Amino acid sequence: MKTPDIQLPEGMLPRFGETPEQVAVALADAVAEVLETRLAQAPRASLVVSGGSTPLPFFKALSEKALDWQRVDILLADERWVAEDDPASNTQLVKAHLLQGKAAAANYLSLKQQGATPLEGLAAVKAELADLALPLDVLILGMGNDGHTASLFPDAPELAEAISADCPNRVAAATPPSQSQQRITLTWPALKDARFTALHLKGQDKLETLEQALANPSDVMAMPVRAFLQPGLNVFWSP
Repeated sequence: MKTPDIQLPEGMLPRFGETPEQVAVALADAVAEVLETRLAQAPRASLVVSGGSTPLPFFKALSEKALDWQRVDILLADERWVAEDDPASNTQLVKAHLLQGKAAAANYLSLKQQGATPLEGLAAVKAELADLALPLDVLILGMGNDGHTASLFPDAPELAEAISADCPNRVAAATPPSQSQQRITLTWPALKDARFTALHLKGQDKLETLEQALANPSDVMAMPVRAFLQPGLNVFWSP
């Protein structure tokens, strides 16, 4: 495969592959290495993942890794505020594809709690994450073609606070008009200092969106993924 013609800023690490499966295995290898190293240094390790179809091969590959999964806390970067049996639930996705095999022993922290709305459930979500140590160890982000990542959407009325360095909260409700479901999301201060951060992308359209984001990196409100396009970011991409 011809290497994509995209220039990443200095310090951002391209991890491009020829197939989604190849990239998924490479990402799983990298994540497992970070988690294993961290578990040798600390009582627990944390892994934040994103939903959607792109990470499914990665979930499968990672679930087969021989780690001390009982000491790993897994959670989503964001979640739709829907019941777990709803097809739109990313919790359902994670349980079906990642919390399997060896990884079934991991501790799952759910962003979806009781409450009719994410605002109503916010206190319960904060309680669920109360013992989660920061900074995070591993963060795997996706990206929409509008430049959102996690549920930091350009049109979310909560974005300005959730992406502010002064935001005191780890989680925030997100109610972007462009989306059919309300959401709950980790905030930028909770996400930004992860020891290992990867942006996991698939398809030419995502490469074009990334180029657009890189062209004007300071306008974070227009494309919130720009807040993460910093040195140290690993960009895993496949056609």
